[in-house]
Amino acid sequence: MQTQLPSDETQALWVALMRIGPLVLDKVEAAAKAEGFPSLAAYDVLWGIERSKQHALRPKELAAMLLFPRYGTSRLLDRLEGDGLIVREECPEDARGQLIKLTEAGRKLRARMWPVYGAAMREAIEDKLTPSEAKTLARLLTKLGDQTG
Repeated sequence: MQTQLPSDETQALWVALMRIGPLVLDKVEAAAKAEGFPSLAAYDVLWGIERSKQHALRPKELAAMLLFPRYGTSRLLDRLEGDGLIVREECPEDARGQLIKLTEAGRKLRARMWPVYGAAMREAIEDKLTPSEAKTLARLLTKLGDQTG
């Protein structure tokens, strides 16, 4: 059985995806770090909790929402809790379960981080693509993600 190799276009897309993601994240991460903020993974957790309808999530629900890799989530939650940015509470429906909630400090930190994160995002994308190009690329990448999931 002979395996068909990917086309040149597919290979070019693969290389572009593998290069651009880390480059953009590194720039945004550096901007956050320069302002003394925690990692984007921490922002991701705070944002995930804040945008949930009940402003409280079980760890498994939070993990499913995260934009960044899920490994190390437990340690990240421990750090955020130690920094007073989140609290863990017992889950009323499951005595063994936990709910993760933002503290006021966590909510304020996320709000202070957004302008830095947003500006770096804008620089990485809006300064290089037209709104139409960005919309098309987002649609295509979403389509690609739907096929691989």
